[in-house]
Amino acid sequence: MQLNLPPNFLHLHRYFIHLCYDGKPFHGWQIQPNASSVQETLENAFKTILKKNIAITGCGRTDTGVHAENYFAHFETELPFDKKHLTFKLNSFLPQAIGIKKIFEVEAESHARFDAVARTYRYFIQFEKNPFKVNTSWYLYGVQPDLGIMNSLCEQLIGNKDFGAFEKSGADNTHSMCDVFHAEWYSTQGGIYFEIRANRFLRNMVRAITGTMVDAGLGKITSSDFLNILNSKDRSQAGASVPAEGLFLWSVNYPDKIYLK
Repeated sequence: MQLNLPPNFLHLHRYFIHLCYDGKPFHGWQIQPNASSVQETLENAFKTILKKNIAITGCGRTDTGVHAENYFAHFETELPFDKKHLTFKLNSFLPQAIGIKKIFEVEAESHARFDAVARTYRYFIQFEKNPFKVNTSWYLYGVQPDLGIMNSLCEQLIGNKDFGAFEKSGADNTHSMCDVFHAEWYSTQGGIYFEIRANRFLRNMVRAITGTMVDAGLGKITSSDFLNILNSKDRSQAGASVPAEGLFLWSVNYPDKIYLK
């Protein structure tokens, strides 16, 4: 790739990367010692192609084994490049588990994490054994939770509330308040999925909520118990977290102001 700098291209430009990834081969998004991460894999690919270290900032952390249907990250550089060509080169170099959908320039102060106004997660559960979905859903054998009960519990999640009861113990967040805009369970062929949208999520929050709601759907706890758990702000009161492989970061929303006109 030709990278000769023209005289008028001396300042930094900021770009968003729109990507997706299969979380199974990675220990989450964030770089960490002695473990493979999406962030490190992506930065290494940029370094190989652009011949320069490129720091990439993601829209949030995903845990080990969690997938992303739509993920956004940003980087900045003074190097000129053709965005479509770089996308092609990256996809040729990156492992099969990561796909770049698009690279586009944004306003200079735009931030993939802090400018996001909403994030949507989906959690997939299969009742039928399916080898093609073994790494992308939780196979719940022999039982089927009551979808009506679980959807009635979704009403208790809506609003700006303290979700400390569903936050991983020892997390370093300054507060546990999240504004949930939408929560609902849906039927699919051979299974169900849970969709939840909020301004922010706590670590392990979606998997803990899902596990607790499934407990209610199976009659292990009542609707009153679920509300008491939510109000307790105590993680030990909630149900077990469901397996990581069923969880997807499904979409991320940004205000129009970040996009170049």
